[in-house]
Amino acid sequence: MVRLDMASPARLLQPDDGPAATVENADGRAPILLICDHARPAVPRALAALGLGPSELSRHIAYDIGAAEVARHLARWFDAPFVASGFSRLVVDCNRRPEDPGSMPPSSDGTEVPANRTISPAERALRLAECFQPYHDAIEACIAAAPAPPAMVSIHSFTPSLSGFQRPWQIGILWNEDTRIATPLMAALAAKGVAVGDNQPYSARDPHGYTLPAHAESRALPHVLIEIRQDLIHEAAGAESWATLLHDCLVPILHGLGRHPGRRS
Repeated sequence: MVRLDMASPARLLQPDDGPAATVENADGRAPILLICDHARPAVPRALAALGLGPSELSRHIAYDIGAAEVARHLARWFDAPFVASGFSRLVVDCNRRPEDPGSMPPSSDGTEVPANRTISPAERALRLAECFQPYHDAIEACIAAAPAPPAMVSIHSFTPSLSGFQRPWQIGILWNEDTRIATPLMAALAAKGVAVGDNQPYSARDPHGYTLPAHAESRALPHVLIEIRQDLIHEAAGAESWATLLHDCLVPILHGLGRHPGRRS
């Protein structure tokens, strides 16, 4: 059993844990919002690394490898804000509904998460209040501060193989009913020779997804979720290269939607 180092039963996060969400380029002028639900592998100190070692927390089960760097480049080039989650998806998955069993998974891709085997209602409430809700509050604040209703671009990454299956796609474009960004983006990427998955390797029609339905679909904001294969962006050069490709494909699409992003200098 994992022994938690809870400094106070009323709080989970301590000052040295860092924030549950960060907003970069908050003064960006373009009505576009970049988000990353699984930006970091950090775990609050009180949770004792969830009973996992450093090797497990550096894997895809803990966060979306490379995704935050891609989003960071796009936010800078678009002149748009970027909201990043602060803690590992194993602490609480910011793209899962709180009642979803996968919100605080007891295992992930065959790896057991000891601290998640039995979570008390009080601890679950703390994780939601201190690690989940601040991220979504930051998204709401950026939407409210935007000069016009923003287009939302969510950046994720996926592991090259799962359960023995080698995934052939370089990038997946996930969408539910709104095709305004997804359809032309898939066409633009395919025209450049990219192996594009249409709602692959996951589907945005999966009811488990939370962030875009909660913030974008509910307001009819143009939006898209982009998944990039992790082996392509796990290093800085790859992240910048794929961000460049996405930027060049997205600029005319966003201009057509009246969102007028900046251009790379």
